[in-house]
Amino acid sequence: MSVQVLVLAKTPVPGRVKTRLCPPCTPGQAAVVAAAALADTVAAVTAAPATRRCLVVDGDHPAPPGWHRTAQRGVTLGERLVHAYADTRLDGVGSLLIGMDTPQISAGLLADAARRLGEGEDEDDADAVLGLAEDGGWWALGLRNPSHGQVLRQVPMSTPDTGALTLAALRARGLRVAALPTLRDVDTYADAQAVAALCPAGSRFAYAVSELACPATAA
Repeated sequence: MSVQVLVLAKTPVPGRVKTRLCPPCTPGQAAVVAAAALADTVAAVTAAPATRRCLVVDGDHPAPPGWHRTAQRGVTLGERLVHAYADTRLDGVGSLLIGMDTPQISAGLLADAARRLGEGEDEDDADAVLGLAEDGGWWALGLRNPSHGQVLRQVPMSTPDTGALTLAALRARGLRVAALPTLRDVDTYADAQAVAALCPAGSRFAYAVSELACPATAA
């Protein structure tokens, strides 16, 4: 089916992004790492087939060339996710939402996620695709009907059970959910190092992490 890709992101401003990298990183270093993660994410989405690509952003970060842009709405993360699906909805088009914390993603992985949503005509077609994160959250949620994004209102965010509770909530609505690969997202400095090692050659994120000289880790 036709699928658009949404990237939920924060403008990389020191002190507002990747604060769990600090320490050992400075707020400025954390912002550089965040900007690189966003750049790699945008590159992967741009290379993947999509009906539309939309940056759902907190702050004034501009849309990449050829992309659409919409501002985040809501106080909590759950509210911002619900509004992201609602504010970008296109008739007859599914929505695949990801964040900026998994710069190791590839265009192929995103294309497979979109393909698995299908048209709903085959037994193997899914109503939703969910990619869990190693920390218990999730890194991707694709919905053939974006109106089901409302289910996220009842799911506690940023907990070790967020992924499992999201899956349970989707199934409670009668949706068939296909699993995407589990990925590690970037919250801590250890995460940044581990994810950088998974990124392909030429990764901006891997380069940014390799350039870090954090006082607590330089020895």
